[in-house]
Amino acid sequence: MAYWLVKSEPSVWSWDQQVAKGAKGEAWTGVRNFTARQNLVNMKKGDKAFFYHSNEGKEIVGIAEIIKEAYPDPTDKTGKFVCVDIKADKPLKTPVTMAAIKAEKKLADMALVKYSRLSVQPVTAEEWKLVCKMGGV
Repeated sequence: MAYWLVKSEPSVWSWDQQVAKGAKGEAWTGVRNFTARQNLVNMKKGDKAFFYHSNEGKEIVGIAEIIKEAYPDPTDKTGKFVCVDIKADKPLKTPVTMAAIKAEKKLADMALVKYSRLSVQPVTAEEWKLVCKMGGV
């Protein structure tokens, strides 16, 4: 299993909206960056992803699961981009803020810190364990 982080502005798509979709999940559409696109292509069914509220909140609020691997994004008229389907797995007991992540020396190399604009990012197993611990799960 691999670990990822997906970003969404809560005013556009929030953790609560993701949870409301239940077991059928929702397509993670609208990614228009080629590095993020490649990360979507690399996702496998069963992988886990942190759900990060960007801009508003700037915090990891939950864990999602990839339930369908990459397929053509129906919102992309160019045909160049893909999406995956994700479902909410569980919320973090305590959201992990960007400030808390930046304060943790062991997370200094985390993609979220180094590539703050990238909407879909890989997370190492060590980073995953530490952020889960920080979030109380």
